[in-house]
Amino acid sequence: MNQDDKNVLKFAEGEKPTLASGLNVLTILTFIGCALSFIGSIWSFFTAEKSYKQLLEAQDKMGDAPAWAKSFMKPEMIEVARKAAENRLPLFILGIVAVALCFYGALQMRQLKKQGYILWLVGEILPLASGMFFIGMGMFSGFYLLLLLFPVIFIILYTFQRKHLIY
Repeated sequence: MNQDDKNVLKFAEGEKPTLASGLNVLTILTFIGCALSFIGSIWSFFTAEKSYKQLLEAQDKMGDAPAWAKSFMKPEMIEVARKAAENRLPLFILGIVAVALCFYGALQMRQLKKQGYILWLVGEILPLASGMFFIGMGMFSGFYLLLLLFPVIFIILYTFQRKHLIY
């Protein structure tokens, strides 16, 4: 009999089932990610305009740089930084709301509640949707595309762990 069957039997007998190890690890990683996202949201809010100005200055200095170095300073990257600076307040607010949803959803999943997965999922998708709305699809190019890898992996892993949520 595997661990899942034992948890279901314990639940049927009135005992509180235990938290699966995979779900335990994912929620701990989510708490760490929430802390980093919270700090990142605050940092982005206060440095967005400065970052945009630094990119403009760097682009002006790229005149005699090699072609491979110029390829990193595309106009799309400058445009993404400009839109992020212009919309830093709504992006900050939605980022904090997303962190709160992910954190609370992970807490709920630690209590084996199914609603926690939905709350966490909304919190995971909210920054991507708000970024597309306020910045545009340019945020999903180049290096930013690598940042999309983490939410996709976590969505897949949590989806496989949903079977442990019984309340």
